[in-house]
Amino acid sequence: MNIHRTRNALLLAALLAAALSAPAAAQGGAQPFTDSFNLSGCTFSTTGANTYMVLEPGFFLELEGEDDGEEVVLRITVLDETILIKGYEARIVEEREWKDGELAEVSRNYFAVCVENNSIFYAGEDVDFYEDGEIVGHEGTWLAGTDGARGGLQMPGLPLLGARYYQEIAPGVALDRAEVVSVTAIMDVPAGRFERCLVTRETNELEPGAEEFKTYAPGIGLIQDGPLLLTEYGYE
Repeated sequence: MNIHRTRNALLLAALLAAALSAPAAAQGGAQPFTDSFNLSGCTFSTTGANTYMVLEPGFFLELEGEDDGEEVVLRITVLDETILIKGYEARIVEEREWKDGELAEVSRNYFAVCVENNSIFYAGEDVDFYEDGEIVGHEGTWLAGTDGARGGLQMPGLPLLGARYYQEIAPGVALDRAEVVSVTAIMDVPAGRFERCLVTRETNELEPGAEEFKTYAPGIGLIQDGPLLLTEYGYE
């Protein structure tokens, strides 16, 4: 792993955090996060892409880095599988995470593209946590249409600076939110140098004070997830 590039990513996150703290106080509070989307006006597709997210079967991303003293590998794969959720079909995107070489988490995430505006919506996920090769929990599992959960916006078709929106809307389980803080970032990661990147600041209503920055490159998607940086991408 390239230590210089890792520090570069962490420095970007720190600078963004510092830049964001003052305006919020000066304005007396930021705009609320959007939690209602005109999904009835969408024709959904299980394949496709927008500028910052790909939903084509076989596409994968692999990120690596150190988190809390552990070496982490995250592999995200768009599977050639779909699932029906309340009559709607969604694409399954699998995430596998290893910590110090041992499988720690597997999640199956459900997404669909709104053809009319090219936004990608999030309809739920099934999560398995592992210890010593055995499943020990399913925290964070949710499904739109169940127990009050609703679909969230994972990636806008046209991200606008300052946009704030819920990605997961599952009361008591998952209330992840994103705020677009840059659409012109330049990022160096082990997989290369990327320009015109989208940077989001993500928070969780269930964890006040916690925040994380993610960076997305045009035509590829996620290239930085906190301390994790993109090392490889393409089609399997």
